[in-house]
Amino acid sequence: MRLRWFLSSTVREASDLAKHVRKLLNAQRDILAPQAVDAVEASLKQTCTAVDTSSDTATIRDAAKQLEATANKWLKPYPNAVWRENIEVFLVAIVIAMGIRTFFLQPFKIPTGSMQPTLFGMTVDNKTDDPNFKVPGAGQQWIDAIMRGKFYHEWIAEDDGEVLSISPPQHLSMFINKRQVVVQYVGQTQPTTHTFWFTPEDTGSGHDPFTVEVSEDGLHARHIIYPHETFRKGEPILRLVDTTGDHLFVDRVSYNFRKPKRGEIIVFKTKGIEGLDQTQFYIKRLIGLPGEKVSICKLKPTDPEPRHACINGKPLSAADPHFENVYTFDPNQPARDSHYSGHTLDPRSRLQTTDDYIEVRPDHYLVFGDNTANSSDSRFWGDFPEQNVIGKSWFVYWPILPKNAGERGRFGWGQQ
Repeated sequence: MRLRWFLSSTVREASDLAKHVRKLLNAQRDILAPQAVDAVEASLKQTCTAVDTSSDTATIRDAAKQLEATANKWLKPYPNAVWRENIEVFLVAIVIAMGIRTFFLQPFKIPTGSMQPTLFGMTVDNKTDDPNFKVPGAGQQWIDAIMRGKFYHEWIAEDDGEVLSISPPQHLSMFINKRQVVVQYVGQTQPTTHTFWFTPEDTGSGHDPFTVEVSEDGLHARHIIYPHETFRKGEPILRLVDTTGDHLFVDRVSYNFRKPKRGEIIVFKTKGIEGLDQTQFYIKRLIGLPGEKVSICKLKPTDPEPRHACINGKPLSAADPHFENVYTFDPNQPARDSHYSGHTLDPRSRLQTTDDYIEVRPDHYLVFGDNTANSSDSRFWGDFPEQNVIGKSWFVYWPILPKNAGERGRFGWGQQ
């Protein structure tokens, strides 16, 4: 029977018809008259017998036609059958997608710049004071938006005027955010409201397209537009480029069969970590394992400053798995944002000197951001329970192209 099902389209069609009719009969059995149930069951039996025993396709086809006629006569049609079927398919697709997200691969967006340049969060490049910058044409803007996640915003003053107010971000949906700026032009009696649409930033990340982070300490931001700021006709009041954070899939399967390894980029919940928003997800590089003492020290005594994570007094280096890029910096150059610069001390953290260390508790992990010059990580809030771990970074699926020509693209598995 199974071989005939593969070889004969007539057998397949008759089998599928019988399966469908049986499903409808079972669903309607309690509302059908006994005569209708008997007639459909008899036709079903005849069709199944023909499929199982007959080698004559004409006989099978005739039995299937008779079954279809009987079903049309006695079974009740579903109201809005097309809509019901489409909704059923849609719901099944949602269940499958949710199952994949829950147990296998979870989409994740990088919220901040703490893992740069391995992974990029949302970045804003203010071009207001750059007279040489020109917003590209519509075609290039589409390419940059789709392939690089890069979006351009420019606002040229229509007349002399003043900024009256700036609204907070309005999160209209999971796909788009809005900011409104109210200005008073000299030649107009009523204020004018300008609306700007932005890609959705993570509301807990502190990023805002109307501000640019100050790189010296990573804690403050300078505004691109100020209330009560004045401008002249023809001047760019706003000219900026915002680039969305990297989007990746998180592997939720591997850690069900093994423990996380040092150097892997892991995603974890902040629940239970004192001083952090308890509803967020962070992504960092795993540094310390249970029972280890983690500090920051020099790789060589001649290094000008400590820039290597040390495990029980032994410094990690580019020779350790997963740290090939992290420790390729020039030790004679100061630590900089958005560049590999090693792991740095911070006078505000628990690791302020080379004598300081954090001992990882049993069943806990300790993590650093690759961009520790601008990262809130275990240097500040210590270790966290292993049950907080969601999974590990697996595949960057967007943006497809790097931010700028000459940069190394992060699309794919390269960030691992």
